[in-house]
Amino acid sequence: MTEAIPNYPFEQPNVLEPPKEWAETRAKCPVAHVRMPSGDVVGLLTGYEEVRGLLTDPRFSRNLEREGAARMSTTEDGGVFSRPSVGDVDNKEGPGHRRWRRLISRAFTVKKMEAWRPRIQQMADALVDDMVAKGAPVDLRAALALPLPVQVICALLGAPSEDQDRFARWSETLLTLTRYTQAEVDDAQREFRAYASDLIERKRAHPGDDLLSELTQISDSEDGRLSHDELIATAVGLLLAGHETTSNMILKMTAMLLSERERYEAVLAAPGLVPDVVEEALRMDANGGVGIPRFITEDTEVNGVPVKAGSTLFVNLHAANRDERKFPDPDRFDPHRENRAQHLTFGAGPHFCVGQTLARVELQVVLGTFVRRLPELRLRDTAADLRTREGVSAGGFEDMWVTW
Repeated sequence: MTEAIPNYPFEQPNVLEPPKEWAETRAKCPVAHVRMPSGDVVGLLTGYEEVRGLLTDPRFSRNLEREGAARMSTTEDGGVFSRPSVGDVDNKEGPGHRRWRRLISRAFTVKKMEAWRPRIQQMADALVDDMVAKGAPVDLRAALALPLPVQVICALLGAPSEDQDRFARWSETLLTLTRYTQAEVDDAQREFRAYASDLIERKRAHPGDDLLSELTQISDSEDGRLSHDELIATAVGLLLAGHETTSNMILKMTAMLLSERERYEAVLAAPGLVPDVVEEALRMDANGGVGIPRFITEDTEVNGVPVKAGSTLFVNLHAANRDERKFPDPDRFDPHRENRAQHLTFGAGPHFCVGQTLARVELQVVLGTFVRRLPELRLRDTAADLRTREGVSAGGFEDMWVTW
């Protein structure tokens, strides 16, 4: 009898518990087969070494616009990974990606991100001031988890943070799995690009001390290292990625700590644990989205299992972070584990998240602020009551109410 191919992403018991299929597929086979919302069947990797190996191997392409590549979402374009976008075709891999990454990475160095920490702390304190003034309970997503990363990335890029509702709407639409139609995606993409283009023109006319002004000057230099279309794609990508994942992670980290109170009590007793708690929360994330795809350009194998050229593999970074071969007793929250920072949450290889230091600084600032100012912070509801954002590839919560 042929085994039925399960639908993907898998259902979770609740937002903080991983699907049972993560461990089952990892134990059964290094390459499981699952059906995406589009109906296409892909290979799925959930083991730590297999995921890391795929992400660091240049033979596996990030470009899902290739003929035969699997589609992810129910929209006609197949979703965010295969959607054609003017300006980022050459940046997806190879020399074009290395050129783009060299230009962008110098703005996200550890030294530069640490220099932002005091300003991020001011933003977090101001948002907590507003929470306290308003009084409990508050929806933490609306009060802090969304506005803080938006304020940070907007300040970094030189975009108005007042536009945060538009960024959130465009981002959610572009990351659809089943939630939005092709017409809605097209509208969001057109509006987001037009917004970015107008912002770039304003930076060109009145440059400031921000990343977008710097990149605009680069694009206008004689060697033309960034075209206007590349600049638009970069601005859209940074605005989208710069707030969506961090916003989700603030909620997930806070829920992980408050749902099992002893975790929060431990960091209250020892605030120096904040960076380690952040790393363990990143590793333990059970709601990290659908994963990352790669198109296989030549016949190969994954841990002895043949994989044909022309197929598509998805790596689930968060399932890999629960691999007991890498992290003993992986479902136990332990900020003292020696290899806690070796998780794959930010990816691996040439596409390792360029903004990972910024994300870490923001999460550390948020947790440190809660510990210092809201020691009585609690979830209003149980973990079972928290609702996942359904139908979008980034995961996250619809809302999360807290009290103190």
